[in-house]
Amino acid sequence: MAEIRDPENTILIELKDGTVVIELLPDVAPKHCERMKELARAGAYDNVCFHRVIDGFMAQTGDVKNGNMESGFNLRMAGTGGSDLPDLPAEFSSLPHDRGTLGAARSANPDSANSQFFINFTDNHFLNGQYTVYGRVIEGMEFVDNITRGEPPAVPDRMIRVTVAADA
Repeated sequence: MAEIRDPENTILIELKDGTVVIELLPDVAPKHCERMKELARAGAYDNVCFHRVIDGFMAQTGDVKNGNMESGFNLRMAGTGGSDLPDLPAEFSSLPHDRGTLGAARSANPDSANSQFFINFTDNHFLNGQYTVYGRVIEGMEFVDNITRGEPPAVPDRMIRVTVAADA
């Protein structure tokens, strides 16, 4: 297991093949990090699907309103919602969208991020300065690489369980 330096700012995402360890960056994007921890602690991310997975680009998930079986799951709607919490203001930084970084998904409005996020499969520097980077995979990127592709995938992979390492 990767060395977890700050359990309060480390997210564990259980996927079908194994656990992905994400180091949050609260010094860069504190509001986005707090939101992810709040939703993880509420169990909101559990069983949520990866609704948009583009080979050579990224895997997107986190639609807690439409992306899980318990919420009247509808694959056609997955990706159109967020949480019941207010949208977040952009927290853009100079951090690049490198392979394994976590970015906040949003609409055309830079201040519309809520619960959805994506993990970059490759360096996607064309996103730099346009989407908030607030974490990075420190272990388990091979499990992210195995997520079923599609927009949406016919049978999407899911985040089985998402926890804050301090609570595990």
